[in-house]
Amino acid sequence: MVSWSLIRQGSETVGSDAGIASPSDIKLPVPAQQKPKLALALGGGAARGWAHIGVLRALDEAGIEIGMIAGTSIGALVGGCYLAGKLDELESFARSLTMRRIASLLDLTIGGSGLFGGMRLTKRMQEHLEGLNVEDLDRPFVAVSAEVNSGHEVWIANGSLITALRASYALPGIFEPVRSNHRTLVDGALVNPVPVSVCRAYEQPLVVAVNLNYDIYGRSAVVRHSASLTPSEVQKQEHAPYAKLGMTGVMVQAFNIIQDRIARARLAGDPPDISLQPRLSDIGLSEFHRAGEAIERGYQEATARLPELRRMQELFAGSS
Repeated sequence: MVSWSLIRQGSETVGSDAGIASPSDIKLPVPAQQKPKLALALGGGAARGWAHIGVLRALDEAGIEIGMIAGTSIGALVGGCYLAGKLDELESFARSLTMRRIASLLDLTIGGSGLFGGMRLTKRMQEHLEGLNVEDLDRPFVAVSAEVNSGHEVWIANGSLITALRASYALPGIFEPVRSNHRTLVDGALVNPVPVSVCRAYEQPLVVAVNLNYDIYGRSAVVRHSASLTPSEVQKQEHAPYAKLGMTGVMVQAFNIIQDRIARARLAGDPPDISLQPRLSDIGLSEFHRAGEAIERGYQEATARLPELRRMQELFAGSS
């Protein structure tokens, strides 16, 4: 690097004969433009939501910074624990789950507003998140919930972090609704399954959605029903797998359909800059014991999309 003290000696400028450029010929280094941080919209999907852990692991390993997180249902749970610095603890808990252990965490209620009270799960969260408020986190965090009496979409951006997470994943009919600030709150997937709109409202430049339900249903939403089937259709029906659903299974599957349809409509009207779509269709909503598989698939999806994420960051940095 050429020193300015060498360029000027007293009042005389050293010319090109001396092998040193004049000050007007020297280009000072331009500071590198800062890449924008990602705003993550982590969608709902019950047991499939463990994939969010893998996505976050991949982004951290790649050094891609996250500026804010908006989460719905289990997306809020994983996102809130991540920003609270408790992702290791959550992953350890998820990987330790077996069908028997899951049953031990569910406190059956009789005559309540849900099959399970959810207090045993709350006690586990209290071990790590007790006394922590949403506004204590080092980056913006919003948990999406729904007000069951009015149908309003509720964005929880302050107050108890545990209450925010519980309200966001309170699946109707399964978990008891959460009473907070004179509102009765249930799972946010009823109104905003993949909360891209929340990140947009916070004026985030680069929004990345993680959609857990992308490959569950076909792209067509309408089929014709016929009273009589062709021989080939009869053969397909006979060989199609059939699983008898109990009351809870029907309830959960119906909720899954609602969530998928709402997500499609909302993402079509307000699309993210990039959408990550882990392949999770074979993992059931209640199969929380398959955390290892879900985490790995989330990690693989995010890792595969890293070049695209980096290109998008460079594009946004260049246009700012």
